[in-house]
Amino acid sequence: MLNSRFKLSRLAVSISLLTGAGMLSSALADDLATQAAEEEIEVIQVSGIRGSLIRSMDIKRSATGVVDAISSEDFGKFPDTNLAESLQRITGVAIDRSNGEGSRVTVRGFGPEFNLVLLNGRQMPASSLEATTASSSRSFDFANLAAEGISGVEVYKTGRASISTGGMGSTINILTNRPLNRMNAPGMQATFGVKGVMDQSTDEGSTITPEISGLYSNTFNDERFGVAISGSYQERHSGNRQANTGGWRTFPGTVNGFDWDGGNADWGGLIPDGDNAHQNYPAADSIYSVPQSLGYAFHEVERTRTNGQLVLQYRPVDAVTTTLDYTYSKNEVSDRYNDVSAWFNFGPSTGVWSDGPVAAPIVYSEAFGEPGDLAMGGGQFSTVNENKSLGFNTQWQVNPNLQLELDYHNSSAESRPNSPFGSNNVIGTATFVRSVTTARFDSDLPTLAITYPDGFTGIRGEDVRVTGSSFRNSQMRSDIEQVQVRGTYVFDRGLLTNIDFGVSVSETKNRSAFSNVQQDNWGGLGAAGDIDPSVFKLDQLADNFDASSGSDMLQEFFRWDFNTIRQIANDTYGNLGSVGDCGTSFCASSDMTTDRRTTEKQQAAYVQFNFAGDLGVMPYFLTAGVRYEKTDVTSRALVPVYSGIAWAGDNEFNLISTGESDFTRLTGDYSNILPNIDFNVEVVDDVLLRASASKTLARPSYADIQGGQTLNSLVRIDGGTGARGNPDLNPFESTNFDLSLEWYYDEGSYMSVGYFWKKAKNFIGRTTVQEQTFNLPHPAQGPRYAEAVAAVGNNTPAIRNYIRENFPDTVDANGFILGVPGDAPANFDIIIPVNQDGARLDGWELAVQHLFGETGFGVIANATLVNGDFEYDNQSLGEQFALLGMSDTYNLVGFYDRDGFQARLAYNWRGKFLASTVNAQGLQNPIYVESYGQWDASASYDVNDKLTVFFEAINLTNESMRSHERNSLQLVNYTETGRRFAIGARYTF
Repeated sequence: MLNSRFKLSRLAVSISLLTGAGMLSSALADDLATQAAEEEIEVIQVSGIRGSLIRSMDIKRSATGVVDAISSEDFGKFPDTNLAESLQRITGVAIDRSNGEGSRVTVRGFGPEFNLVLLNGRQMPASSLEATTASSSRSFDFANLAAEGISGVEVYKTGRASISTGGMGSTINILTNRPLNRMNAPGMQATFGVKGVMDQSTDEGSTITPEISGLYSNTFNDERFGVAISGSYQERHSGNRQANTGGWRTFPGTVNGFDWDGGNADWGGLIPDGDNAHQNYPAADSIYSVPQSLGYAFHEVERTRTNGQLVLQYRPVDAVTTTLDYTYSKNEVSDRYNDVSAWFNFGPSTGVWSDGPVAAPIVYSEAFGEPGDLAMGGGQFSTVNENKSLGFNTQWQVNPNLQLELDYHNSSAESRPNSPFGSNNVIGTATFVRSVTTARFDSDLPTLAITYPDGFTGIRGEDVRVTGSSFRNSQMRSDIEQVQVRGTYVFDRGLLTNIDFGVSVSETKNRSAFSNVQQDNWGGLGAAGDIDPSVFKLDQLADNFDASSGSDMLQEFFRWDFNTIRQIANDTYGNLGSVGDCGTSFCASSDMTTDRRTTEKQQAAYVQFNFAGDLGVMPYFLTAGVRYEKTDVTSRALVPVYSGIAWAGDNEFNLISTGESDFTRLTGDYSNILPNIDFNVEVVDDVLLRASASKTLARPSYADIQGGQTLNSLVRIDGGTGARGNPDLNPFESTNFDLSLEWYYDEGSYMSVGYFWKKAKNFIGRTTVQEQTFNLPHPAQGPRYAEAVAAVGNNTPAIRNYIRENFPDTVDANGFILGVPGDAPANFDIIIPVNQDGARLDGWELAVQHLFGETGFGVIANATLVNGDFEYDNQSLGEQFALLGMSDTYNLVGFYDRDGFQARLAYNWRGKFLASTVNAQGLQNPIYVESYGQWDASASYDVNDKLTVFFEAINLTNESMRSHERNSLQLVNYTETGRRFAIGARYTF
């Protein structure tokens, strides 16, 4: 019974391999396919939506642990044009969107940083750019990859010894085509597709932009040699319209109105303009927030994405298969925008306030003694993300029982500027016409109202002046070189069916760098009239939004071309302070002020035992494995170099800079033992009970493990302060338990309910350590100082005069007393990241997939409910730890697939989640992304066996996205992205 049952289970696994289950060995797949042929068991391939769902369900059913999958509907036809948007249909997966497209994923409450992405079982490097700082992220951006060359995606939600570490939330394996996979049809297969995309969000871009894709696969010489080539080229012109504040400043409530002796004397605290200036004034036991600014921005985005892959396979003998593959992707994004905004100066104010305990202004208004600036800025963001992966694989079926595999790959991901002026560039202009500024926050789109000074009737181009500017150069590159040796030994009989084992070594190198050429002339450069007024084009603010605004909304603002204003500013005001590579202040600099370089070397070994048997009449499978991994971290970062300390005033000690920068180097290491146990039993026919326990990990951000050690230039008499990274941090680690019940009651139909529990530790906080950084002699901590105190007493001016008179060779030309050898090195209180917090998370996953017989209709519905003990306390003003991205989600998909016609209508919803604990001002304020739901639709028709035409619609109901801080009235960002449509055709040869 055991052997025959095991054969059937192996056959089930082989059927699942039709989807391209990449973490399973393709050599084993070949063996199983051969066995199926020998036993004359017919395997019928079903294509289209129905076939994709059946194959995905087979992977889920036959897997050990908790695995979900998405499979290609046909050769070269992935269900969605964006991988992230397909992944969001999986139970427990939520996505972040960028410009209306899926970008990064959150799985079971763990955000993008905690999920590992593989390509055909190989760890993928990731790179990204931040606007105003060096990126430290490890998260993978799915927007870089087109879906046309993808055959499937697997999401591993539980740990597995054989999988590379780094995914505490999940491991996501992207699969591509392999021509010699015996589950594929032999010979030539080819498809070519063309699509026109119409994006309603763009005002300036092309009405229709092209997308072209092709996939070719062929086998030769009796299937000894195979080649597969895929490629895609996509252009998209889009736009978005935003309302945003520059962050909120939060304070404790007051007693009897404004209290200078209370906590509100800080800049931003309320100063009432009269006794009754504020209605429902924040109470003493509440906290309240005021906005830094309110503005509106209008973006135009051009994206060009190029993807390609070449796969060569050779099977010299039946037992050996070699594969050489190269994968390339390039995503070029250009974003240009104009905005209009008003900055609040926190002078005398009036307002109407919501109730506490977290109070927010419904209306906030300030008057200016002199006309304030109405800012009308512009920006240009031009970046490119490029990914390359070269891999070689050899699989050897040594004998019927032993299979060995060698896999090597060298992959890189690079993000960099795609403009001579930098990666993120902004120029401000302004006209000074604000007398009274009023903001209303009681609608999704807030209202900004401006009262002009007496005599002004509107804005004029001849009054506009250039103000501040910033030209940023952000770069990031990650390289991974990895060698894996894997093996499987299959036993002919007994409960132990097979053993999986392997070793691997990898080296990950990451560099993040940043520079900024900034001019803070926000009060204005030059004089009104310096700029030809014809370059400013008048536009109506409210007309640019779909949402309605208040009747007193600011009516007019100026748009202008970024390159035109940059050239004028460069020619007119180019000889300001700091300069970039072009020799003026209006371009970026390649002289990096932030430069972090980290190398992580990992060595790993694993063994995994697989058992099969019966509990009474119930067949079961059990997998028990353990992975050992050791990681060595070497981190270097560019920091300013200091040569000494100068005693410049009675209580002023300053670091003496050499004017140069150098790299400091720090090291660390950690090792982990990661066990996993997966058990599933068929309690009755087609009903599986599944239980899993595992440990998984994710690695700290590159900023936290940087080798940089920076000091604050002002030093106290007892020492100084500074900060550095900590490469010796332990990784985040999670202990996971899963329990699920799955009923596969018909072909392509199932129901499941699952409970998961995760206890995570080693989240990162901050602490202070004392170090003698750079060994800098402190002039007030040596024998000279002790002698002076003994001579004149504890009188600082007298002590300094004594040292000057008796030790003149230790005083510089400015009269500053210098630290010299013999003085004690200064102690510095250094803030470093440390492992501190732990947290628990649990949740439920509910799913149903049902095919209504042979009618062609079907439905998919799933929901994920997540809870945790690390929610943010909105009433606390201190620094807090909270898990980002945790939210409930649900999906509802209805489809039809019959007689060559396919149609799908999908709704995806994600609940409110915490996106950050620090706002745009760098203050300890949370940012929540509000709940969001979106309808998408697609339809296709097979004109004949070869030609298919299709239609797609994204965001059918034109939904907008919104985020806020502690109170929903505290808007952070409101964005409209519009609808997107596509029509196209695909021809299969």
